[in-house]
Amino acid sequence: MISGGGTGGHVYPAIAIAHALRARHADTEILFVGAKGRMEMEKVPEAGYEIEGLWISGIQRRLTLDNLSFPLKVMSSIMKSRGILSRFQPDAVVGVGGYASGPLLYAATGRKIPALVQEQNSFAGLTNKLLGPKVQTVCVAHKGMDKFFAPEKIVFTGNPVRKDIRISEEKRAEGMKAFGLDPDKKTVLVLGGSLGARTLNEGILAGAEKLKGHDVQVLWQTGKFYIEEMEQRLPEAMRSHIHPRQFIREMDLAYAVADVVVSRAGALSISEIALTGRPTVFVPSPNVAEDHQTKNAQSLVEEGAAAMVRDGEAVKNLADEAIALLNDAKRQETFSQNLKKLAMPDADERIADEVLKLADRYRNR
Repeated sequence: MISGGGTGGHVYPAIAIAHALRARHADTEILFVGAKGRMEMEKVPEAGYEIEGLWISGIQRRLTLDNLSFPLKVMSSIMKSRGILSRFQPDAVVGVGGYASGPLLYAATGRKIPALVQEQNSFAGLTNKLLGPKVQTVCVAHKGMDKFFAPEKIVFTGNPVRKDIRISEEKRAEGMKAFGLDPDKKTVLVLGGSLGARTLNEGILAGAEKLKGHDVQVLWQTGKFYIEEMEQRLPEAMRSHIHPRQFIREMDLAYAVADVVVSRAGALSISEIALTGRPTVFVPSPNVAEDHQTKNAQSLVEEGAAAMVRDGEAVKNLADEAIALLNDAKRQETFSQNLKKLAMPDADERIADEVLKLADRYRNR
């Protein structure tokens, strides 16, 4: 059983782990457990797997009606998890973080079913920190995670990412044509996630004239919440250089055309970018639990693998930082080399191996 979700950073790695397990053993039975109303309830069935939903949500940092119902949701989800465990009889349980993984893994470890958690970030999430003492294995993607988990439980696996994002000169030419870009211009790829990130969008609008003045073109994923507003506010004179899109599906082509990437600092984004080696300016979102995106980005800065602009400074400084990186070939090469050292393209397979070890141990017992 695989549990967790809430965001793409949890859902897509979970699906990648499932695919890797099926690749090892085609007859593996896999059941997902997610949170009702969250994206996993749609994305998991699209990937070909069954999913059960729990009535669970995160706890808010302010007094709300949702917080008052939180204890009831937790107890309800634990009870439902016990029923699902009894029916499915898993040999091992995997938690990828997010709302649903807490109740399920709590119920599973209470029944002595071997369990594994995968922590994507450099700063462990609350759910995984609480589950750490109860599970047998913790798969991580960053160094120094022994400050959150027992060292003997940690396995360094990296974060699972899609396999189709490797870049090449052929893909670069294809991407320039597909996106209607000029192959003779330097290109910045801006990624704020499928929903979008207002700070990144405002930063591009604020710096549009400056970017055009340096003959820089921008492939700009605005997100579905912002596309109409951004298209209305983008001056007509900027449209030869600034190319807004609601969502980019051909991410392999998008990375291939990019000389520099501007991105939020979610764990999945970082892992994908590391695989491409594209020099990146990270703008961590401050609106995430325990400010983990800032910690993710800061760890890359300390490794000499990326630049960072804080969210509150992005509107003013984002374009300047992107242009400075575009004009510094030595810095680009340093970032690229150090990013590639962090890439682990077989992370899904490594995690699948650990899951199967746990399952074998349970069956043998």
